[in-house]
Amino acid sequence: MDLNDLRIFQCVAMHGSISKAAQELSYVQSNVTARIKLLERELHTELFYRHNRGMILNTEGKRLLEYANDILARFDEMRKVFQGSATPSGILEIGIVETVIALPELLSSYLQHYPNVDLSLKAGVTEQLLQEVIDFKLDGAFVTGPIQHPLIEQYEVFQEELVIVSKGTEFSLDEITAKPLLLYNKGCSYRERLESWLREEGIVPKKIMEFGTFDTIIGSVAAGIGLTIVPQSTVGYVAAQGTLHCHRVPDPYREVTTVFIRRKDSHITSSIQAFIDEIIKVGSTLPTAL
Repeated sequence: MDLNDLRIFQCVAMHGSISKAAQELSYVQSNVTARIKLLERELHTELFYRHNRGMILNTEGKRLLEYANDILARFDEMRKVFQGSATPSGILEIGIVETVIALPELLSSYLQHYPNVDLSLKAGVTEQLLQEVIDFKLDGAFVTGPIQHPLIEQYEVFQEELVIVSKGTEFSLDEITAKPLLLYNKGCSYRERLESWLREEGIVPKKIMEFGTFDTIIGSVAAGIGLTIVPQSTVGYVAAQGTLHCHRVPDPYREVTTVFIRRKDSHITSSIQAFIDEIIKVGSTLPTAL
C-alpha cells in the first residue's frame, strides 16, 4: 500500500464510480480497478458494495476513508511546510460565503502585493466551509462568525446588518405565512438567524425554496416570488434603485460578523501569513455596515 493507493481509494469513494475516478485522476479504468482490488487484498476485506450504477462504501470502507483522509491531509500539510519559502507563492485555497462584498478589495490588495500567489476561491455556506477548513481542504475561509470550535482560530473582518428583502415597500411577519422564503441551503448562518427569529415568534413559513447562488435569490425576489434575508450591504444598489426594499430585523438576530477562519494547528505558510496580515490591514479600513 502506498499514498497513491489511498488517493485512488479516496477518489473512488467520493465519486462512487471507477470511471469517474479514473477520469479525474487521468488513469485508465483498469488501473483504478486493479489498485482497489490490491488494496482490498492487502487489508483482507472488501471496501465497497458493488452494484450496476457504481460503488458504495461498506462499513470497512468508511473506516478506511477516515484514515485515508487524515493521512493524505497530513501529507499535503507536510509538503506545504517543506516547500514553503519566505516569499509568498504557490496555491492558496480560500472559501467564501457569496455575500462578502468587501472581498474584492481584500483580494485586490493582496494580489497586488503578492502576484506569485495563485489564489483559488470556493463559494459555499458557513457550515460547509468550516468543515472543509477542519478537513484541510481549504487554507482558510470567510464565514459568518463567531465560530466556536477547538480547532479553529478566527480573525474578525467586519460587521454587517441583516435585512429582510422584498419586492413590496411594506413588510410584516404575516407575509412569511403567505409568501415563500428564498434561502441558501442548510448551513447558511443568515438562514439560521431567520429560522431562530421565526421560532421565537411561533411563525411557520408557508414554504422554503432553496437556492445555490445570490443572484438567483435576488432575481427571484425581484420577480415577486418571495422574500429573503441577506446583509444590507449586498442589496444596497438595487434598493437605491427602488427595485427591492429592505426591512429591519430585530435584535438579537440583526447583527452578523464576518470572520476569516483557519485551522489553528495547520502550518502557517508565508502565503497564508501574508493573507492574514492583509485582512487585518485592509479590514481595519472597512466601514462597519451597521
